[in-house]
Amino acid sequence: MDKPSAQARAPSSPLALLTPKETPLLAGPGSGSGGIGSGSGSNSNGKIHIPLARYATWIEDNQLKRYAPWLVILVTGLVRWCVGFGPYSGYATPPRFGDYEAQRHWMELTLHRPVREWYCGNLINPEWYAWKTSRGYESAEAKEFMRISVLVFELVVYTSSVVVFTRRWLVNKAWIRQHTLLLLILLQPGLILIDHGHFQYNAVMLGLTVWAVNCFLADQDVLGSVFFCLALSFKQMALYYSPAVFGYLLGKSLRLGVIGCLWKLIKLGVTVVATLGIMFAPWLQSKDDILQVAQRIFPVFRGLYEDKVANIWCALNVAIKLRDLFDIQTLVRFSTLATLAAFLPSCIALIARPTKRGLIYGLANSSLSFFLLSFQVHEKSILLPALPVTLLIVDEPVVAPWFVSLACFSMYPLLYREGLAMPYLAMVGLWIWLTAGLCTRRVSSTVKWLAVVAHVGLAGLQLAEWVAPTPLPRYPDLYAVLNAVLSAGGFTAYWVYFNWRQIIWLPSARALSSSTTSSGSRRQMLHQQQQVKTKTA
Repeated sequence: MDKPSAQARAPSSPLALLTPKETPLLAGPGSGSGGIGSGSGSNSNGKIHIPLARYATWIEDNQLKRYAPWLVILVTGLVRWCVGFGPYSGYATPPRFGDYEAQRHWMELTLHRPVREWYCGNLINPEWYAWKTSRGYESAEAKEFMRISVLVFELVVYTSSVVVFTRRWLVNKAWIRQHTLLLLILLQPGLILIDHGHFQYNAVMLGLTVWAVNCFLADQDVLGSVFFCLALSFKQMALYYSPAVFGYLLGKSLRLGVIGCLWKLIKLGVTVVATLGIMFAPWLQSKDDILQVAQRIFPVFRGLYEDKVANIWCALNVAIKLRDLFDIQTLVRFSTLATLAAFLPSCIALIARPTKRGLIYGLANSSLSFFLLSFQVHEKSILLPALPVTLLIVDEPVVAPWFVSLACFSMYPLLYREGLAMPYLAMVGLWIWLTAGLCTRRVSSTVKWLAVVAHVGLAGLQLAEWVAPTPLPRYPDLYAVLNAVLSAGGFTAYWVYFNWRQIIWLPSARALSSSTTSSGSRRQMLHQQQQVKTKTA
């Protein structure tokens, strides 16, 4: 047997590391040795036991490939609708209620108040005017309308963007890779539980962000900037992604020469100013209106973090009571500097090497930096880093599913408090079941056991909370604090890992690919020259 060449041994891209032999699921049906019907993806009788692999085989055997995306959209939409039958944030809990009432009331404001008054007063608790008769409006018809509105907006903005992303990210790849990536992104449990259980419209902001990424992948940077500004305008939390987007676009501009760089930066600057100017035009007429909007968008008065969020500040609070030692202004400055220091290495790496794959890693690193260290973070903010990590699930078939599971675990106290424990168990269980066989042969037994121990440990903590809700009356928040500390430690480890992947691994992988490609080309040229000499002789 001939020895494989170095070109065959070395991957041409990080994505090529997921070969059929190493990742049975992504090899596609009928791929021969190492495909979904062989190796660790099947038993000794050749029967496939990886859930997604069985599904892929069924799609191909019944010649349904052309309908596969629509089937995924239908199934994932049904899952969302089922989650929506459960309770929501603030259900039957007057007088504060929750996010459902906040979203409904904001819609009420936009219908009945002038535009310039939308950001006046406290929108969640509007004591400044006597509109209290509509507080807590929870009829069955209203709930159905609100749930349907989330589904429709998600389908139009988020689902469509993910369909396009899978085709751009895995262009010229086997259909099963695109199909699997689409299914897993749309079944990401955290977003489903928050938007369709807890009740919010995060999918709109995340979908606009994915549309921006799609444009960047197609080198349509101006249009991508428009979509990103729309994401910022819909929900200011999209700022978590801004360092990565800035670094990527600046890095691309610097490679165009002086004139080209200036022209591109001018186009991007005008695009950003024009888009944001149009979105905020009604409030730009006076300084007071601008200040009102800024106070609503950046509520620094609400404290360093929200509830028991799984970030570094909340974890440190167990030992060091930062909010008692420092005033709000000091904490704002300190958290800002810490966040800047955290995302700066990733941003600089993007400026130096503005690759498309580096952009996705940069989005993960930037958003994780904000989640771990920025001021006024919510539990639900973990959905922002979860998006780019989920987009990387083909590149990170082991790490990405674990991250998503940990993200859901970090939100468990919130979901449990709102009566969403059963949807949580169903969605996270489905996620683990689907992703458990994504990568098998490349994972060492140590890593596999580590994954098992981690999942069993997290599940054990949740089981303990059900069996003994208050084991120590002196510490009523014991489980929530343990959840926050464990999750914060895990997210910090992921931040280190993804920074390593972007800053160190990606450049070395590209260098290896270029080196092996050049070596292979030289060998091929020498072989052709030898053949010519042989024929001449």
